[in-house]
Amino acid sequence: MIESILVEGLIYGIMVLGVFITFRVLDFPDLTVDGSFPLGAALMVQGLLLGMNGWLALLIAFIGGMLAGIVTALIHNHLKVPNLLAGILTMTMLYSINIRILGNRANVPIIDQKTLLTDITSRLSGVVPDEYILLVFFVAVAVGIKLLADLFFHTDLGMTIGAMGNNEQMVISQGINPKALKTIGLALSNGLVAVSGAFAAQYLGFADVGLGQGIIISGLASVMIGEFLVRKSNRIGVLTFCALAGSILFHAVMYVGRYYGYVIQMTPNDLNLIKGLLIIILLVLTQSRKLNMAAIKAMVQK
Repeated sequence: MIESILVEGLIYGIMVLGVFITFRVLDFPDLTVDGSFPLGAALMVQGLLLGMNGWLALLIAFIGGMLAGIVTALIHNHLKVPNLLAGILTMTMLYSINIRILGNRANVPIIDQKTLLTDITSRLSGVVPDEYILLVFFVAVAVGIKLLADLFFHTDLGMTIGAMGNNEQMVISQGINPKALKTIGLALSNGLVAVSGAFAAQYLGFADVGLGQGIIISGLASVMIGEFLVRKSNRIGVLTFCALAGSILFHAVMYVGRYYGYVIQMTPNDLNLIKGLLIIILLVLTQSRKLNMAAIKAMVQK
């Protein structure tokens, strides 16, 4: 049970890192995620069915996600469409594109297909206990992606993107084009989301156009849970770690809801309700923490 929670949390944690980049770093509420997640799954599955190398299929999924983010950026930047609407438009168009990629089918199974995960399992069998192989692999993948993201946001380009999220006018005053920065940020974010979708499809054994339904809510809830774990920090390494930790805790909560919800007569159809209530509770707790901190500061100043 614990192994499956950790594996799922790490797989979707890659998606949470992408959501973190748009919502927290760029301050860009991007709903493209609901389309780029199944896009990565569809590209991965079709690549495997065509006999493509698993790592190459994963790279194609990443590029596909980046292109989805670029489309959202172009709609927002050049057509002057509000960011929320731009993401919704791309997400809506991706639904049809994903069905096309899957050969006009809504669901394509790959249970009997050789995948990247089955290859890793066969290679590590005997070296690592079988029940921990996927956990070890995804710990390495998630930590590797986290460290690469940390490294990127310590570069001049990454710090400029972060600065734009805090104060876009300041970046413009420095003669930097914010449109290019938004495009890079959205491309990177949706690329990571697509990679997460590609891994999820292999782990679940199928690709489905509905895989991304409500995924943005899961991502936001995970980001907020992670942020609630620590006091406010501006260190990117801490923030990305909290995003991964939040994903694991979120999936632990969902696991409990799925397997023990019968006690309160809860069904799988109620999980979206739990996600929404969880976000509302986190918002209330966050606001309460901010008010308490403000009260403490005021008392200290007096």
